Amino acid sequence: MNRMNHWKQVISSQSLKKKWAISSSAVIFTSFTVMSIILYLALKGWLYEQEMQEAKRTMNDLTSFFESQGPFLTVKDIQANTGLMTSIVDKEQTVRLLNADGIELLRINDSSTFPVFDEIELPAEGYSLMTDDSSAISAIGNVELGRFHGYVQLEHPLKAFQSIMTYMLTALLLLSVCSLLLSGWIGYLLASYLLKPLQDLKMTMDDVAAHGFEKELSIDYSAKDEIGELIVVYESMMSKLKASFEQQQQFMADASHELRTPIQVVEGHLALLNRWGKEDPDILKESLGISLREVQHMKTLIDEMLELARGEQIKERSWTNIVILTEKVIEELSRVYPSAIIEHKHPVQDELAVFISSNVFQQILRNIITNAIRYSRDQANVSISYERKNEYICIRIQDQGIGIAPQHMSKIFDRFYRVDAARSRDLGGSGLGLSIVKMLVEHSRGSIDVASVEGEGTTFSITFPLN
Repeated sequence: MNRMNHWKQVISSQSLKKKWAISSSAVIFTSFTVMSIILYLALKGWLYEQEMQEAKRTMNDLTSFFESQGPFLTVKDIQANTGLMTSIVDKEQTVRLLNADGIELLRINDSSTFPVFDEIELPAEGYSLMTDDSSAISAIGNVELGRFHGYVQLEHPLKAFQSIMTYMLTALLLLSVCSLLLSGWIGYLLASYLLKPLQDLKMTMDDVAAHGFEKELSIDYSAKDEIGELIVVYESMMSKLKASFEQQQQFMADASHELRTPIQVVEGHLALLNRWGKEDPDILKESLGISLREVQHMKTLIDEMLELARGEQIKERSWTNIVILTEKVIEELSRVYPSAIIEHKHPVQDELAVFISSNVFQQILRNIITNAIRYSRDQANVSISYERKNEYICIRIQDQGIGIAPQHMSKIFDRFYRVDAARSRDLGGSGLGLSIVKMLVEHSRGSIDVASVEGEGTTFSITFPLN
């Protein structure tokens, strides 16, 4: 068991290229060996059967010849049959004629030794073959020459058969070794070729680990196979990771910049009070008011950043009537901005059920309407309407404010992005409101679009599935 675990560890520690080469060569070698064994055994059986047929033909010729000559057969008669004699000599066979007691009377072509007569099982009629000896096939048959009863015995050597089989076995062994080496070499080359994209992928990942995302992430591989799909997934994943990394870096830079400004303001006013302003009630009041406003701004900013960092993991969602929630948000904002005109165009049905958290929906609506009010020129005028599209509901929040320039449209959902940074700070904006809105909408299986004409107003369209 320990030895097996040791070999498993040795194999698992090898590179994929070596594993591929070893496994492919092992499979090819095993397949070739099995086929060689089958071929060898089949050829051996067929050749041995041919040798037996030769021995049978010779015995048939001998018994026919002896019995056809009758009781007056002589040695000259045997020698006169040149065809039979030549066949026996060419096949290196040995033939002898025995009497009933096993005494040899005649021998033809003395090239083999016969088994002991007493140990042979004699046939009652015809002849029988003996295949116990691997070096030769023996045969013995009855011979009737008038009153003479005897036996004709044949020894058919298997030297040629054994030579062929030895040659075949040697050739198959050499071919097996060659197939093992060749398949290992071809397997290694094939593995090197097929795994080159993975090697490139590894090198790219090493570059990312060593240098970050400074270098362009691209691998030249266009095949539509499993490796190609893996590389496509990897490039997609790395692109998203790179974007996330850059966004995080930008987030940290923007967050530090946004937090540094109010801290510097608070620090400046506290230093002013510490030097001489604490004795002046007007300066003390002004500095404390500004400091408290900046602290509140920092608190809001930190809460919004934490909300984005958490990704707003919404745990509680239910079917919510968004018409009623919209009325609540309008009532709330009307108290905060009494001069703003917020028109709510009710849908045909008074109930539109959307699977969303009530707090999340109110936060989405509150952020968009607040922005619409803040970025209006004079008196804010906001309109909220609904449009049903099959199983979806589209909520449109339209204002008549300053609008958004075309060059800013693609960036308004970016974190900390503000079209007019100076004015946004005066209005208390952090540049995170629309980022939070987009995140909350997408987490609720919805989508958000924006259309705007500079100087005329902006329309936000939020779409949610109904049922």
